[in-house]
Amino acid sequence: MPDNWLNETRDSYDTDAAGYAEQVRGLLDDRPYLRAGLAVFAETVRQSGGPVADVGCGPGYVTRHLRDLGVDAFGIDLSPEMVAIARRDHPDLGFEVGSMTDLPLADGSVGGVLAFWSVIHIPDAAVPGVFEEFRRVLRPGGQVLVGFHVGDETRHSSTGYTGQPINVDSHRRRPGQISEWLREAGFTIEAELLMRPDDEVPGAIAFAQAPV
Repeated sequence: MPDNWLNETRDSYDTDAAGYAEQVRGLLDDRPYLRAGLAVFAETVRQSGGPVADVGCGPGYVTRHLRDLGVDAFGIDLSPEMVAIARRDHPDLGFEVGSMTDLPLADGSVGGVLAFWSVIHIPDAAVPGVFEEFRRVLRPGGQVLVGFHVGDETRHSSTGYTGQPINVDSHRRRPGQISEWLREAGFTIEAELLMRPDDEVPGAIAFAQAPV
């Protein structure tokens, strides 16, 4: 991985894996709109068929949720420590180490790609290539869900949830920008969901479909 931001992101999540896993434990329980978005994604993926790659899966809690919705989901994450936690907590699911900039998947091998608040660490210049990777691995008509923080700035984190030093940037973006990058990669935008727009940092989900 020649780009330094990839190394810094991987090392930061390796350092803070246990703290992050604890932070997101039970996160979906009180987020009905997130669960609704995942339910829509699960329904469309079941219609198009094929397994689903949860890219940037972290400790695997969303991979687990998708599997419980009847989706053949597996996880990929940049951080080996995150993958170790995911395998420990969900031993019946598949997880492997990999980067969304160069997915360890064959062309047209999956029916869906989920990027659940994982592209937030991808610099602007690298996002188009990541979305092209999503299209490469998707079957015709495959589905994409991208979740992200909404805004116009980048925040740097130097301390993790465990209090240890980390070095990672989180990019906030407007739904229109995410959708435009997806269109440029060949996707059709199916829907944009903006959540809690009055919060300091709203969340959003973009749903898109690969060419049939």
